[in-house]
Amino acid sequence: MSDETGTPDTSAGSPGRAAEGGGAPPQGGGPRPEPLRFFGTSWVGHDNGYAARRAGVAVGSLAAAAVSCLVLRLAYEGIRIAETGSFVTVLVVAMFAICSALAFRNTWEGFGKRHDPQRQASLRGLLAIGFVGTLLAYFFRSLTEAPGEKLHREEYEQALEAHARRTTRRTGNPSKKKRRR
Repeated sequence: MSDETGTPDTSAGSPGRAAEGGGAPPQGGGPRPEPLRFFGTSWVGHDNGYAARRAGVAVGSLAAAAVSCLVLRLAYEGIRIAETGSFVTVLVVAMFAICSALAFRNTWEGFGKRHDPQRQASLRGLLAIGFVGTLLAYFFRSLTEAPGEKLHREEYEQALEAHARRTTRRTGNPSKKKRRR
């Protein structure tokens, strides 16, 4: 782990220490797969309890979304009891609905491409308010694959191909090759 950011040092292109969580280790010191949250590197070979982890992520994210909606319902009831007026109530409900929709979209797109870190930092507050959308995006994606697996698999396969191209050796000396006439 990086001391400064808390992110793993072993990404798709770095030949560092194998990450925790299983998966098929590359041969010959090639690129290492980047671990996914909750899955480690088990997404590479769909081993080490991959199916159970996917089911756990689906159930957990759906349960967390349901509990979150209950908490939001209690907050709504608190606003209604406080008699702040219909304008404030509509504003709060619209804020959570819009932020959840934007968080869902942002999280869903993040499963297919890397986001700009500066843009993500600027959206941190919006994503925190729309946490229900993020949880639902995790639920729906975990029904088909580990969230982020497709992106990581593409990057890992590109890194493996680049490593294979760099390490492929020619046989023989090309300058001593006989010329055909």
